[in-house]
Amino acid sequence: MEVNWQEVFFMFIGGLGIFLFGLKYMGDGLQKSAGDRLREILDRFTTNPFMGVLAGIFVTILLQTSTGTTVITIGLVSAGFMTLRQAIGVIMGANIGTTVTAFIIGIDIGAYALPIIAVGAILLFFVKNHKVNNFGQIVFGFGALFYGLELMGDGMKPLRELQAFIDLTQSMSEVPILGVVVGTVFTVIVQSSSATIGVLQGLYAEDLISLDAAIPVLFGDNIGTTITAVLAAIGASVAAKRAAAVHVMFNIIGTAIFLILLIPFTAFIVWIDQFLNLEPAMQIAFAHGTFNVSNTIVQFPFIAALAWIVTKIIPGKDVVVEFKPKHLDPHFIEQSPSIALGQAKEEVLRMGHFAVQGLNESYEYLKTKNKKNAELGYQVEDAINNLDTKITDYLIKLSGSSLSSQESERHSLLMDTVRDIERIGDHFENVIELVDYQQANKVKLTDEAMADLNEMFTLTIEAVSQSIESLDLNDQDKARSVAEKEDLIDKMERKFRKKHILRLNEGVCSGQAGIVFVDIVSNLERIGDHSVNIAEAVLGIRK
Repeated sequence: MEVNWQEVFFMFIGGLGIFLFGLKYMGDGLQKSAGDRLREILDRFTTNPFMGVLAGIFVTILLQTSTGTTVITIGLVSAGFMTLRQAIGVIMGANIGTTVTAFIIGIDIGAYALPIIAVGAILLFFVKNHKVNNFGQIVFGFGALFYGLELMGDGMKPLRELQAFIDLTQSMSEVPILGVVVGTVFTVIVQSSSATIGVLQGLYAEDLISLDAAIPVLFGDNIGTTITAVLAAIGASVAAKRAAAVHVMFNIIGTAIFLILLIPFTAFIVWIDQFLNLEPAMQIAFAHGTFNVSNTIVQFPFIAALAWIVTKIIPGKDVVVEFKPKHLDPHFIEQSPSIALGQAKEEVLRMGHFAVQGLNESYEYLKTKNKKNAELGYQVEDAINNLDTKITDYLIKLSGSSLSSQESERHSLLMDTVRDIERIGDHFENVIELVDYQQANKVKLTDEAMADLNEMFTLTIEAVSQSIESLDLNDQDKARSVAEKEDLIDKMERKFRKKHILRLNEGVCSGQAGIVFVDIVSNLERIGDHSVNIAEAVLGIRK
């Protein structure tokens, strides 16, 4: 009987598409059920590389993708939430966690895929309960995953009659490095090692590929999955590039070690099969799990060396913005509230310097339209929000200590200042969003409007800088200077609004340009208000 290769191809790519959808949908459902706090889990439970491995395993099981875990980790390293060594532990754990999908696939329940999808659909569409809907999403994705596998399996069966495929698998048995290349390239194309390992399990289950040929392909799948992290790191921070490089190195080193030990490793998998009498798909799952667990055990003692190597390969400052507080030691709250107050002030000053930096980045973005300024501005705003939470919590705990009347006054000053700095962060973020809008809609500001904004930005940045300096030095003169500047900013805002109306009436600028201009001016005026609040608080404590 002649094979309809078009039908074979359509079944394979359609099955692959349904499999990838099911995997993603199930991962999203698991993530929602976990309360969508995966970033927090990685942040809080990676105190050392070993904890990083455990966190990486757990988060990857929930996400159903090691790539997703690695991309989150890269973001946390860039933000200063996690050191490179901790990140290496998470990446190792992610490689172990992703093997769970292969074990799920190894359970042969493809015949029940459609009823599982039906149950998932009922829970999704006929039950009005958020938690049940999330569970329904997991069930539906689970069923779709197996249905996709069934379609792919049916599509691959006729390959046993294709001489070119028979020759390729024979070559992969004889030349293992060819299998590694095939696995790597296929995973780079599909962007999912779980999918390519699922295909591999299907091929092996249909006796279309030998174990000798399948294991090198499995190694290649692990190398190929790093491509998404590499793509995510392009144009990102030095820390992101280093984390992606570690991911690639970890899998390449592991593949090199296991290619050398290929014969004993294959013999070990055969022995496990004889001992446990596994299904073919489960044999591949065990090979995948054994490879990743063993690779982690072998390389774990060398985490410091891996970090040192990538630091040498990719030099530069690894953290752009450090989100975590540096001075808030909880021991001081009970032992010495006075020192704790001083520590809190240092952190508030650090938060204030971030506000100045963010304001400068928003100004540069307005002038140059360089996306790097916008990205850094958003990062700084995130750092301000994080410090706002951490400092406020620290000060609330400190309020329960025995403070003198003067210390209580300083405590109130810091609480108010934190709120003002956080609002400054919100306003410069608004400015960045307005420039984003300007870019997206190709809005042109007139030279006169830009000159006005330059003048107002310069004065506002000076006011914020001086307000932070006045807080740092407790300097009344600087605080008074801020009040004078804020008065000028208010006058500027009124003056520039009138000039803008004249330009609109004369038809010199468009309505969209007017919206951008007026909103930026309004945000700068409010930043001026918050800077003078800080200055007035400084003046208040020196009465």
